[in-house]
Amino acid sequence: MADRLLPTLVGAMSFLAALAIAGTLAAASLAAHWQSDTGSALTVQVTDPAEPAAAGNVTRLQAVLSILKASPNVMDSHQLSDDEMNRLLQPWLGATASQLNLPVPAVIAAQWRQPEPPDALAAALDAVAPGTLAETGADWAARVAALTSSIEASAVSVLLIVAAVAGAVISVATRAGLAQRREAIEIVHGLGALDSDIAGSFALRATRLAAVGAAIGALIALPVLFWLARLAAPFAGVLPQTVLPVLPAPLWAALPALPAAAAMIGWGTAQITVRGWLRRLA
Repeated sequence: MADRLLPTLVGAMSFLAALAIAGTLAAASLAAHWQSDTGSALTVQVTDPAEPAAAGNVTRLQAVLSILKASPNVMDSHQLSDDEMNRLLQPWLGATASQLNLPVPAVIAAQWRQPEPPDALAAALDAVAPGTLAETGADWAARVAALTSSIEASAVSVLLIVAAVAGAVISVATRAGLAQRREAIEIVHGLGALDSDIAGSFALRATRLAAVGAAIGALIALPVLFWLARLAAPFAGVLPQTVLPVLPAPLWAALPALPAAAAMIGWGTAQITVRGWLRRLA
């Protein structure tokens, strides 16, 4: 049972652990990518852009653009063109805004340098063009961070469950080996063999079988990880053609650690199981 079943079951656990680790790293990487892009994005909406501004002989849109260009915390300000606005509104309106005769505000996209909300900038814009809205993607970035934390907590829970199941499987396999060799163990134990010697023999075998099974599971997980990396490439802004040979460096370091972790679980579980069985035997 141990020679056939134990490596297979531990390999399945190793496969699931590799996917959990990859999911955690992918979530953290995508979250960092999205937070850097979304958190610093500044969107300014100017209603009635062609109307005169509250001060000066310029339009509301021109006054807002002047303040944005003069602000040291704003960079790369760009007014969306009619085509860009149509593409932005098409999923909701289904046609160009001009055909629907809707009052569409002018939208300016920019980058915000500071981590704080642009409250002072919004106040300055509202002074020259009342009703102007200035927002960043800080709220969305916070939601992405919360989602990432949830995914990481779920992955840690999966790893703990996988380790517990692997330990239970090894314990069952060890007990099966003890039951098959009960008479021989009783004779050897009665002749004075130490508990540590008997436990060490079983632990060595469980360690070897668990490590072999975990290594096989990690190898089987590799093509699946490459496939998942290809699917996730568009979300990270990577061309799918370049994903196949590229996996995160922490993942390459974690995969060889799976057999070592399985070996430690196998050794510790076998030691505890055998020593407990021998104490009851005495």
